[in-house]
Amino acid sequence: MPIKLDSHHRRTMARLFCHPTSHNIQWNDVVALLERCGDVHLSHRGHWVVSVGGETITIGRPVHRDLDADAVIRVRHFLRDYVISSDATAALISLAG
Repeated sequence: MPIKLDSHHRRTMARLFCHPTSHNIQWNDVVALLERCGDVHLSHRGHWVVSVGGETITIGRPVHRDLDADAVIRVRHFLRDYVISSDATAALISLAG
């Protein structure tokens, strides 16, 4: 079933996939996008656990409100591998680039 994203989610997704990596993607925007794609909850250790289709990723909450480059890359790879199709990934990369 396709995931319906509003313009805010699409803008966040495009920023996650832009090259060079954006350094001003707000954590709250990424959490909202991930909640639309799957199950997101805060673990007892303060890490965010995201589950989509049986696959899970754990992401530490950023110290600042923006994601660092490593977190952007982890979220990008998780979205590419488990959430969106390769055609959609190509469209996002061309949109962001």
